[in-house]
Amino acid sequence: MKTPQSCNICCFCLEVEQLCDWILKRVLTLSTIYFWLPKSQGVTLRRRIRDATVDVFEGINQLLEVIQRSPLQSSLTQDQLTSTGGFWSSCDRFAQLPRDNKSASVLVLSSQVGVVKDAIEEIQQALSEAQDPFGDVLHDDHDHPLGDQDTEWSDRDRGVVSACVGMLKTAAACLRKMTTAVKGNGDSTSAQNNKQLDDLVDISMDISPGVDDLVLCLYPPMDYSGVENNLSKLASLLKKVLEIIRSTHVCGESEISWVQFLEGAIDHNLNNTKGLIQHC
Repeated sequence: MKTPQSCNICCFCLEVEQLCDWILKRVLTLSTIYFWLPKSQGVTLRRRIRDATVDVFEGINQLLEVIQRSPLQSSLTQDQLTSTGGFWSSCDRFAQLPRDNKSASVLVLSSQVGVVKDAIEEIQQALSEAQDPFGDVLHDDHDHPLGDQDTEWSDRDRGVVSACVGMLKTAAACLRKMTTAVKGNGDSTSAQNNKQLDDLVDISMDISPGVDDLVLCLYPPMDYSGVENNLSKLASLLKKVLEIIRSTHVCGESEISWVQFLEGAIDHNLNNTKGLIQHC
């Protein structure tokens, strides 16, 4: 004869089995939807959907692991509530996914603008400090004291940093203008246009690392050869960015003027900074 407790356990097991079957079907459906999305709709869009899909799968996995190791009880544990909330949040993010490759591209480009802006603000903040930009970090290290020449910029160093900030601002301007052009002129109704949008996104992802490499070289003790090398790399990258912009459908007649202006700004900042370095 079955006891009330054994009946409760059987009912619970049945509910768990039904839940697992439901989850399995939804996982397969979600995976199928992603793989059915053709690449001609845009790689950038596919990446956003892929990342969102992975977040859902990870949320499901975490929730099931918590359920599996939780004791059988009537009330939910904090771990169960937290993992359930995380899972639902990942599902809710699907409603905010971009609907086409243009929208997906704008999201990525806008995020890159913010990253580069943060790097510029960081170096400008250090430059505005009266003396040691690393003072609050390094001066407490009594085991390995550093001399002023290792932690402070000279007047010449500060001149080089100020000149490099001009190139950093040019990089930020390239990203801002590219984002505006994609917002205004971007089109995702053809495979060719989607490929061009993907090319713009891919090249934009290289700008932030290039900016970071240059910024790191600027901190004392300054390596002038490293600064010149990374400055030249960033300048070459930005020229490539502008070249790609010119070749895409987002570049109309009104965009040509700022493309030409930024090309001139790159050359000016490069020559100006190299001149200062050579006289250091």
